Amino acid sequence: MFFARTYPTGAEIAENGAHFRVWAPSTKKIILVITNQSQRLKIGMTIEKDGYASCFVPDITSGALYQYQLDDDEILYPDPASRYQPLGPHGPSRLESTNFVWSDSHWQGVGNTSQVIYEMHIGTFTQEGTYQAAARELAELAALGITLIEMMPVNEFDGNYGWGYDGVALYAPYHVYGSPDDLRYFIDRAHTLGIGVILDVVYNHVGSSGCYLHKFSTDYFSRRYKSEWGDVFNFDGKNSQPVREFIINNVIYWIKEFHFDGFRLDATQQIFDSSNEHIIPAIVKAARTAGGNRSIYIVGENEPQQKKLVASIQEDGYGLDSLWNDDFHHTTRVALTGRTSAYFTDYKGLPQEFVASIKYGFLFQGQWYKWQKQKRGSAALDLPPTRFVHYLQSHDQIANGGRGKRIHQLSHPALFRALTGLLLLGPQTPMLFQGQEFGASSPFLYFADNNADIVDLVAKGRNEFLHQFLPLATPAMQPYLHRPEEISTFNQSKLNLAERQTNAEIYQLHKELLQLRRTDPVLSGENFSHVDGAVISTDIFLIRFFSSTSDSDRLLIVNLGRDFQLAPAPEPLLAPHENHDWKLYWSSEYPQYGGHGACEISTKADWLVPGLSAALLKPVELMNREENEDD
Repeated sequence: MFFARTYPTGAEIAENGAHFRVWAPSTKKIILVITNQSQRLKIGMTIEKDGYASCFVPDITSGALYQYQLDDDEILYPDPASRYQPLGPHGPSRLESTNFVWSDSHWQGVGNTSQVIYEMHIGTFTQEGTYQAAARELAELAALGITLIEMMPVNEFDGNYGWGYDGVALYAPYHVYGSPDDLRYFIDRAHTLGIGVILDVVYNHVGSSGCYLHKFSTDYFSRRYKSEWGDVFNFDGKNSQPVREFIINNVIYWIKEFHFDGFRLDATQQIFDSSNEHIIPAIVKAARTAGGNRSIYIVGENEPQQKKLVASIQEDGYGLDSLWNDDFHHTTRVALTGRTSAYFTDYKGLPQEFVASIKYGFLFQGQWYKWQKQKRGSAALDLPPTRFVHYLQSHDQIANGGRGKRIHQLSHPALFRALTGLLLLGPQTPMLFQGQEFGASSPFLYFADNNADIVDLVAKGRNEFLHQFLPLATPAMQPYLHRPEEISTFNQSKLNLAERQTNAEIYQLHKELLQLRRTDPVLSGENFSHVDGAVISTDIFLIRFFSSTSDSDRLLIVNLGRDFQLAPAPEPLLAPHENHDWKLYWSSEYPQYGGHGACEISTKADWLVPGLSAALLKPVELMNREENEDD
C-alpha cells in the first residue's frame, strides 16, 4: 500500500499502523523483527529500487521495539534511522510517536546578531544529567542574559557517559539523558523563556563502537578520505546520493521534530566532499528551508579559518552565520596563563593581538603559521564582527589543559575579570562554557565510557594528544592525567550549581556585563556603527565603539600589566566628543566583583589606568565651556 512518508528512512506511525523503510543496497533479503507486548513478529520487507526496502505493519503503536535481520545473518541490528534507542546503540530501536504538544508557536527563531551563546553538556550541567533537570535551570540562564544554548551532541552513542562526539545513531536522542519528548520539553521551555537552542552535530565521522551503518551498506563511508577520528561519510563516491539524503534529512528532522534553532557544525575541515555542491551548503539550505518562517542560526568550527564558510551561497560560499574564532581564545589564554606551548606557539597575548582580533576577527588570514609549518587562514578583513564567535574557554580547551582546570583557576583574578569584560562587551558574538559565569570549581575533563575492546586504545590516544603540551608529557605529570573511562572522571566534571551563591562575585560580574551588553544602545548593536582600536603601551590597549548617532561612542581601556599614567595622550581615539568628556561607565575593579575599587580614569591632566583592569567610559556633556579648560 502507498504511504506518504515524512522522511526517506526510519519508522513512521500512521493512523492504522506504521511504515518502515531502510537503505541496504547490497542486501537481498531484509526481515523486520518486532517485539510488541511479548509478541514477536517477523515480516519480510519489499525490496524497492535504488537499494531501499520497506513494509507497512498494521495495528502497531508507539513503544514497540524492532530490529532488522539482513540476509542470513542471525544477528539483529537497530534501525540506521532509529528515532530512539532506549537500551543503547546495540539494542532494539523503538517506534516513536510525535504527539508532543508544543507551546512555542510565538517563537520566531534565532537571528545572527545580539546573541550570547552558552555551551552546555547535558550530562554534566546538572548533577542528575538529564534534559528535565537542565530544563529547570533555564529560567536562571534567561535571567543571566543567555539568548542561545549550544547543546553538545546528543545523538545516541555507546556507554553511560561521554562528550557525544562519537555518535552512532544520528536520529536518536541519547537515551541516558531522557526520552525524545524530554528533549522536546527542554527546547519548548527554552523558547518560552526567550532562549534559542542549537545542536552540535558531527557529520565528519561516526563513533567506533555501536555503529551498524556498515552492516546495511559499506557505501555509507568513504574509501577516499580518512578523518582524524574514524570513518567519514561518503558524500561524493559510489552510492553517495542516499548518504547525502540521510544527512540532509537528519538536519531537517532535528528542526522539524524537535524545533532546534540551528546547529554548530563540528570540525568542518574534516567534512570531505568534491561534489559540485558541497554537503555543507546543502545542509545550510535544507536547514533554513525546514525552519520556514523561523530564523535558523548555524555556526561552524573550522580550524583552517576559511572565510568561504561564512560567505553567502550566492557568492559561492557555504552560508554559515558565524565561525568559532580560535585565535581570540588562544591569545587570551596566553595573556591569562603565560603558557605558549603546542598550538599556542604563535601567540603572544599582547595588546596588538587583542586590537586586531576585535577589529578583524581572525589573526591569521593567510600568514605563515609556525606551529603547522604552513600558511593559515584566508582574507576576512571585510567580515562584520557578528561572523565570529569569541570565547575564553570551551569544552575542548578546558580539557586540553590536562587537568581540566577552568581558566579563572589558572590566571590572576583581576586579569580574568578584565578579559571577561572584553569578551562580553566586544562586538563579536560571545560564548560562555557552562559554569564559567559563576567560576565553577569543577573541572571539565575528557570522559568516555568505552567498551573493553577500545578503552586502553582511547586512553593511550588521549595521552599522546596531550603530549604536544610539553609540561603534560613529563613523567611527574602522568599520575595526574585522568583516565577517560573512569566514572570519577565523569562525576568530577559535573557542575555544582550552588556555586552561583558561593561564587557570587564572579556571577555578579557576568550578570552585570550581560545586562550592560543587552541594554546599552551602542554595545547592544542598536546604535553601533563600527570599532577601532589602538595600542597605548606594552600592556594597554583601547577599543572605541563608534555609534551611528552623534556624541555617544563608548571607550574600553584594558590594562594587562601594572598601574599606568598616560600624560600626554597623543592618541586620537582617546579624544572625547566636542564639548564632552569621558566618564567611568563600568569597571572590572568594582568591589562587588571582588575588585579593589574604581576611580575615574580620565582627568583634565592625564589618564590613570589601574593595573590588570578593564574600564568602559561613556561621554558626558560639559555644562559650560570653562569646564573644558585647564584650571
